[in-house]
Amino acid sequence: MSFTGSRRLLSVVAFIAFSLAAGSVQAQTRAETLRYVTGASVNTLDPNIPGSTRESFAVSLSTYDRLVSFGRKQLNGKWVFDLDKITGELAESYDVSSDGLKIIFHLRKDAKFQDGTPVTAEDVKWSLDRAVTAPVLGKAQLLTGSMTSADQFKVIDPLTFEVTLPKPDKLALPNLATVYPIIINSKLAKEHATADDPWAMSWLKEHAAGSGAYQIETFKPGEQVIIARNEAWNRGSADKPAFFKKVIIQSVPEPATRANLVERGDADIVVDLQASDVQSLEAKGKLKVISTPQYNAVTFVSMNTKIPPFDNINVRRAVAYALPYDDMFKAALFGRGAPLFGATWADGKPSSGAYPIPQPVKLDLDKAKDYLKAAGLPDGFSTTFSFNVGQASTAEPMAALVKESLAKIGIKVDIQKMPDAQMSTQINEKKLPFFTEGIVAWLPSTDYFYRNFYTGNQRWNYSSIDDPELVAIAQEARFEPDKVKYEEDGKKLNAIHFSEMPQIPLWQPNQDAVMAPSIEGYTYQFHRQVDYRDLSRK
Repeated sequence: MSFTGSRRLLSVVAFIAFSLAAGSVQAQTRAETLRYVTGASVNTLDPNIPGSTRESFAVSLSTYDRLVSFGRKQLNGKWVFDLDKITGELAESYDVSSDGLKIIFHLRKDAKFQDGTPVTAEDVKWSLDRAVTAPVLGKAQLLTGSMTSADQFKVIDPLTFEVTLPKPDKLALPNLATVYPIIINSKLAKEHATADDPWAMSWLKEHAAGSGAYQIETFKPGEQVIIARNEAWNRGSADKPAFFKKVIIQSVPEPATRANLVERGDADIVVDLQASDVQSLEAKGKLKVISTPQYNAVTFVSMNTKIPPFDNINVRRAVAYALPYDDMFKAALFGRGAPLFGATWADGKPSSGAYPIPQPVKLDLDKAKDYLKAAGLPDGFSTTFSFNVGQASTAEPMAALVKESLAKIGIKVDIQKMPDAQMSTQINEKKLPFFTEGIVAWLPSTDYFYRNFYTGNQRWNYSSIDDPELVAIAQEARFEPDKVKYEEDGKKLNAIHFSEMPQIPLWQPNQDAVMAPSIEGYTYQFHRQVDYRDLSRK
């Protein structure tokens, strides 16, 4: 069978599986069931398991509660999560001490786990101890909010819980709203713990023990999840349960099939279609399309500052002025996103302390050639340009344009299309000289971006930049309470970034949510997935 034939067969199988799933809930009316299709899969019910997919994060947000959650705000007329507004979830309220070192959470008196067990501060303590102690993903995340030890978590009484910080940290509360610090039914989890697995990681990977808006009804890893409304949950809109009685989450690998399903009305919402399919569906005018620039994400071209000739700053600058930005933006995204090029900085200084901001770069081949001469490479050089095969729909047309344009200044490019695992390994081992990737910050503050993606000998420092001044300013900004000083620190960081040119920010791609006209409440979330609790049908 040909590759094309195999893909078509998979699409048919996926469609049949989805139809059967929909048929299994015929007892529910059409209005009461949300049907969601995704190209990836839910591979675990515990978001902390290494290798968890974003689709798994979405399920966990609905099946577990956290102490707090993000509010939402309007950004260019679209609803997005609000980093600066933290609201209670299991916490009815919270207090921050005058010195900023203690946060006291007052738990809801009516909160219960899905087996009817009351949620207590002991459950919160066990859950957060797990998040910073066990070999789970939450450990690194909570570190960015100064939570590193179980000693920082204290039970005051059954409904009062205290977190102690070594320094006032503006990201402590937001960290507790991310996907990892789920509050687990500790009594139930302990029943399935073992000496070798004291945190019940194996059991929680395939079983939920939460207090969230939905309960797991069917879990087929990599294929399908069906969740049913928890009628006792009252933390939704107007203190009511979630709108939908059931949600079907189905993995459908082929993008065209996902597009067909939502167009036919066999699926209600999808967020990972190709830009060309979104454009086509939007033009037909039968579906609702909400396109939100991913304001906490950046697609970039990165150069490893430790690998010649990209260790030469003038080579990096030459590349920056040799990229055909407008053509790449149109070819890769059909213009669906927020460009980060072509800006004008007054007096050559950053216009803002936010990150990212549009850079004052544009295609200028003469300027690029001058920088190559300054680098001592007037005739250019040869290199590779790599991208993840999973991003081929956007990266492949972009790479072809990069190759064509750089050839005009003498840089010969060999395009490398790499499987995800291979590229991840190569990035981790710092072996790729020149490539495109994307970064996402769940907590998109300027210092968070710079500390996580531009400092240290670690995987996420894609360019291997090592600038002591940048490190010092980013660390200072982390604990800076004065907003004016923080803004100035941000401008300094942005100026260093542009001067050093370790990466070239290209754009913030849109999150295109395509849905039935009846679906309401969609909000762009920090993890770039649908929060089923937000949605309703009019």
